[in-house]
Amino acid sequence: MKLAIVTAYPPSKVTLTEYAYYLVKHFRLQEEVSEIILITDYTEKPKDLAFGGEGCKITVKESWKFNSYTNLFSISNTIAKTKPDAVLFNLQFLKFGDKKVPAALGLMLPMYCRIKGIPTISLLHNILEQVDLENAGFTKNKLLQKVYNFIGSTLTRFVLSSDILAVTISKYVSILEEKYKARNVALIPHGSFETPPEPSYILPEGPKQVMAFGKFGTYKKVEILIEAVELIRNRTSEDIEIVIAGTDSPNTPGYLDAMKEKYSHVPQIRFTGYVAEEDVPGLFGESAVTVFPYTSTTGSSGVLHQAGSYGNAVVLPDLGDLSILVKEEGYTGEFFDPTDTSSLADAIEKIITQEDYRIALGQTNYKAACSLPMSEITRMYVDFFKAIKASKSEGFKLDLPKKISELEEQHI
Repeated sequence: MKLAIVTAYPPSKVTLTEYAYYLVKHFRLQEEVSEIILITDYTEKPKDLAFGGEGCKITVKESWKFNSYTNLFSISNTIAKTKPDAVLFNLQFLKFGDKKVPAALGLMLPMYCRIKGIPTISLLHNILEQVDLENAGFTKNKLLQKVYNFIGSTLTRFVLSSDILAVTISKYVSILEEKYKARNVALIPHGSFETPPEPSYILPEGPKQVMAFGKFGTYKKVEILIEAVELIRNRTSEDIEIVIAGTDSPNTPGYLDAMKEKYSHVPQIRFTGYVAEEDVPGLFGESAVTVFPYTSTTGSSGVLHQAGSYGNAVVLPDLGDLSILVKEEGYTGEFFDPTDTSSLADAIEKIITQEDYRIALGQTNYKAACSLPMSEITRMYVDFFKAIKASKSEGFKLDLPKKISELEEQHI
């Protein structure tokens, strides 16, 4: 199989780059995959392909830019020229831009591939039906929210034109099947990026690091985290360092610089900026707890899976997709009210002041992460592509919806 993957890819700052890195890392080891055509956005620095070890050939084709009106044409031209046997789209609604037209045009690509007869799977990390448009930074205007929902429904139908639409949370399957009468939706879990050897759970000497990781400014807010740690400092003698790891969301440029200025009086706070893949293990390994200071959720969480892989205790808002994900995949942590700073302070304090409890949470999360390694997730995609090919070669006599259900039962 000559597999094309359409995605943003490190060192790109566009969303879902980390997920793409690990998809490629593990797809290259699947024996059925002879070559990966990586159809990516343009970046100044070269793509990060330093995996080491064996693996299939990887060809990079930089073909698109965030918010470009020509992405539909440039990506389709690349697909036509490279002639892949199958195409995987790594998507969310603002993948190709945060402007309406470029975002919409990019999401028409799965329809193009389906028309061309290329076996196509679109991995959709969020669905608009589950996004709080106000808290996620789209719009506060109620009329505009209705417009966004209408547009979102239309774009969802475009993506559903894929042979298979993959989602990472079971509730998404139910919503899409009920609202759109879809029969080609598959549940393929997010998976864990890495399953390193089980950590010792022993923290380095010095202050306990309370860490948040991601792209901040829309529904990921650092204010509540900083103020919660200040509350803990005022009522305990705990030595705590606040670590804000990551960058601004593309929708909120300048947010973290504004936070640095606003909280310049707060001691022991560190803004790391962009975190390269090779620095991720150290970041999580040195953290006492990973905090999710979210006011909303927009899909499954790569950060939660990373935290689990490195045996981290976590503090989570009790809302939306995160609550579902924790229940379905076996993760655990302390929950807090995302509107209440003292609730977050209580949750963090409980973990960092009770060593046995912190370790127990980390052990549970590590076990959950190991149960769904990315190697198994990419195996699922290969099996689904084989089912699509078989369906097409048999003149669609193969019942693909039935085959989807069988493969889900086999793997999950």
